[in-house]
Amino acid sequence: MAGMLKQIRKSRWGYLFISPWVILYALFGIYPLVLSFYLTFFDYNFIQPQDRAFVGISNWVQGILDEKFWHSLFNVIYNQAIFITLTIGLGLIVAVLIKQVRWGARFFRTIFFTPTIVSIVVVMIIGNYIVGPTGPVQSFLVKIGWLDEAVFWTSSRWLAMPILALINTWKWFGITMIILLAGLYTIDPQLYEAASIDGASSWKMFWKITLPLLNPQLFFLLVMDVINGLQMFTEVYMNFDITGGLYGQGLTPVLYLYGTAFNRSNVGYASTIGLLLALVIAVFTLIQFRYLQRDVS
Repeated sequence: MAGMLKQIRKSRWGYLFISPWVILYALFGIYPLVLSFYLTFFDYNFIQPQDRAFVGISNWVQGILDEKFWHSLFNVIYNQAIFITLTIGLGLIVAVLIKQVRWGARFFRTIFFTPTIVSIVVVMIIGNYIVGPTGPVQSFLVKIGWLDEAVFWTSSRWLAMPILALINTWKWFGITMIILLAGLYTIDPQLYEAASIDGASSWKMFWKITLPLLNPQLFFLLVMDVINGLQMFTEVYMNFDITGGLYGQGLTPVLYLYGTAFNRSNVGYASTIGLLLALVIAVFTLIQFRYLQRDVS
């Protein structure tokens, strides 16, 4: 005990300087998490907080059996399967091409990265116009005969999530490109020279040298995209009502949580949805670290 107190006194200035962060994290991180877990055992709402009633684990049972929650989870996984494929694929192709450019590389990096600094609200407004029924994309497809008539994609059962994935790809692939481009610059050029001397083609060098050595960057991008994607909210909140559309085609777990808490004033069950989503994110992350990190190593 005396040794621990001595160590604390010795490092008191370090504890003093990190204390603001610790206090803020405790207030806005740990306390809300503990409170959310506590509220999952109650029927609680903002309008009549005095009528709070203990319900045990019924909120958890309801959440596990809730078809809307699992439907919202399916929607976001459906969206992210398309988004991650497009973002990483397009980001990798553009990064490889920019690395080969000897003039204007900075210009192209800036152009491709610019959408990432634009507000998601602005990007959604622009994207919605471009792919909307009166936008240039559908007008062109109708003109060449690929579409019989314009489609209201927000009302489509299966088009909503792919369209959102396309718009999000336009916004975010610039970050993927920059991260992969940084990874490409860390690869020793002598590896390509040696492979070229051995007669390896460009395609073979890409598969045998470039991709394996980009594994750390690809792993990082995959983990972060899954975590961020499962928390999708702004995109669907802008384009759909609180129920996620007629078929629930735009419903995501966070939108469902938001509607449950603030539209139906069921804070206890909303807290349960939030913690179930956190559990799903943790499971996905652990699976990726378990089965993909070995390849990175």
